[in-house]
Amino acid sequence: MLVTLTFVYVLNFLDRQLLGILAKPIQDTLHITDGQLGLIGGLYFAFFYCFIAIPVGWFADRTNRVTVLSLACAIWSAATIACGMAANYTQLVIARMTVGFGEAGGVPPSYALITDTFPPGERGTALGIYNLGPPIGAAIGIAFGATVAAVFDWRDAFVAIGIVGVVAAILVKLTISEPERGALDRDKAGEVSAKDSKAPFLTTIGMFFRDPVLMLAALGSGATQFVTYGLGNFAVLFLMREKGMSLTDIAVWYALVVGIGMSSGMLVSGRIIDRFTRRSRVAYAMAPAISLAAALPFYVLFVWAPTWPLALIFLTVSMFLNYFYLSSSVALVQEQVRPNQRVLSGALLLLVMNFIGLGLGPTYVGAASDYFAAQGHENSLQISLYTLTPFYLVAILLFLLLARRLKAEPQSAKA
Repeated sequence: MLVTLTFVYVLNFLDRQLLGILAKPIQDTLHITDGQLGLIGGLYFAFFYCFIAIPVGWFADRTNRVTVLSLACAIWSAATIACGMAANYTQLVIARMTVGFGEAGGVPPSYALITDTFPPGERGTALGIYNLGPPIGAAIGIAFGATVAAVFDWRDAFVAIGIVGVVAAILVKLTISEPERGALDRDKAGEVSAKDSKAPFLTTIGMFFRDPVLMLAALGSGATQFVTYGLGNFAVLFLMREKGMSLTDIAVWYALVVGIGMSSGMLVSGRIIDRFTRRSRVAYAMAPAISLAAALPFYVLFVWAPTWPLALIFLTVSMFLNYFYLSSSVALVQEQVRPNQRVLSGALLLLVMNFIGLGLGPTYVGAASDYFAAQGHENSLQISLYTLTPFYLVAILLFLLLARRLKAEPQSAKA
């Protein structure tokens, strides 16, 4: 089940990243600016991806989560094919919004399926493996997308990946069984902590937004994603335009950087979380706070580096450290809520962090690049990426506040 879910997540993230990977040939064909590109990959996509996830999460908590995941995969894959057929900017926007609509039903049900399959103490590692989907998807997307664009046409990459996704949607329904909700979460009497009772929709939403632990985890993750998505949607364009890389270089070297940097960060962070949260839940917050503080100087050096080989070295370290937050926040949220609230709570986590990060990050970077270009700066995209650095500090502060809150929780319980 974990392998299948991870494969679907690979396709989910691959579809999402193709736009950024193929930014240069898409701009050349459809004649769109950095700002328009940022809106497609950011606000337009996130509007559907974030808000549709809420009713999808509510529906999945009350029905079969495997079926919801299968249907979602089919929808976003068909929309990916439509992206490859877009003849103008408007058609591409509509297709990308539909991709966001489908992908809204991909991750929250998977979080809950994994949590109901693996017991506490093993979930960090399991979610760390599942979260290999983004780095593997990004790496394959870079290698495949850049190669196809160089040899054939950027449209062919969208169509090919979409077809694979439709086949995967069928396999999900045929190969995964629905686990019992809450079977691995037992109370002190040894009984299952939550039965098949259906959690009220508005009550669960109110619980999430009133819980300071859940909100600090979501906001800290959102501030982190403002950097990671802001960079991710423009990294290929930046490396080609301002560092001198070619599509062939991107297909090999940048793909390796993403594959090694992100995936190792996901795996290591999952193991660290499982090890240290056995002693204290504060580790859910301190792991991302420390890793982001260490990542900040390497990110600045990446943007500054005068050559692309040197830039990729700094980027590898930065990527390794940037993604400790994901497994931490997901595992914390899934353990903080009742089993019959997990899909909707996961969707609410995605709503907050992706609206901030995915919705606003790329939109901001594209708009800032257009602004600096209008002021006469030749390296406008580089300046725009420099301006992301304060968001590292915001994310670190939010995770430190979360650590303080988690540390105080046992004292509050005793009182």
